[in-house]
Amino acid sequence: MDGMKFFQRSAGKWQSQRTTHHLPFRRAETGDSQIYVESLPADNPKVIAICEMHNVDPAKSVGGAFVSWDGSMQWDKDDENHQGTTVFALIPDADEPTSGILLRERGYAEIVPIAGNYHVDEEGGLVLVTEYETMTTFERFWFVNPNLRLRTSTVQRYGGFNTATFCAEVRLDSNGEGKAAPHRAVYSISGW
Repeated sequence: MDGMKFFQRSAGKWQSQRTTHHLPFRRAETGDSQIYVESLPADNPKVIAICEMHNVDPAKSVGGAFVSWDGSMQWDKDDENHQGTTVFALIPDADEPTSGILLRERGYAEIVPIAGNYHVDEEGGLVLVTEYETMTTFERFWFVNPNLRLRTSTVQRYGGFNTATFCAEVRLDSNGEGKAAPHRAVYSISGW
């Protein structure tokens, strides 16, 4: 599988359950969100615009995705907003289509246009590594089955402040019902 096939497989509406571990504080926070993913072909104007924003020839892109989300976290204050949209464009390496550069309109850890590296690992998981001005994020997405996707991410801030997140995402049908109920599991990161 290459990066574009992963985005095509991710297309649809997802219900995400998230647990974020704030490691320095030894506290965890839960949340949920609805995520919409639309796979975009290389000639889509949004993909072309992201390439041009990053001064990359749009002809090098194999496509990308439009993603929107609406969520909440356990410790939210009234003025906090976990809604947004972003566009991705994939620029595969010339000699290795399973890896390359992922151009983003909006980053995960900082809300700025950013470029990161991606590769599809030997188990079919999409791994993203993005270096920001003050931190680095490591994300991995993988499918348990076509309607259950898992995601982990870590944010390593320069100076040592780290968070780790685990998400279970269930694909929703047109009625907003889950197509596959994830098994209940207990995850522990004591010792991190």
